Amino acid sequence: MKLAVPTDFEILEALSDRKRNTAVNLSYILDKNRSYINTRLPILADYGLLERVGPAPKSGLYEITEKGIVVADNREKYRTNGVDFDGLVESELRARTPADEDE
Repeated sequence: MKLAVPTDFEILEALSDRKRNTAVNLSYILDKNRSYINTRLPILADYGLLERVGPAPKSGLYEITEKGIVVADNREKYRTNGVDFDGLVESELRARTPADEDE
């Protein structure tokens, strides 16, 4: 995954309280251009870091996913030499997800 630093991490951090929010609100909170935030949110959703939610399909309401939390928690390791960031994220996700039990 290719993230825009620092904006994508700021978006994830702003949503890490697990509350839903819109591009308009996030652009205000982060003091960033609304149209730029509008371009980043679908990209983060494509990476599985955010999920578009809401009663209407085009509501523009997003919330962070578990993968997004893992990425935000490991911000300092992004672009670190010798670190496979995508592998790290997948490994942490597997560790956080309980194994399926046979019923």
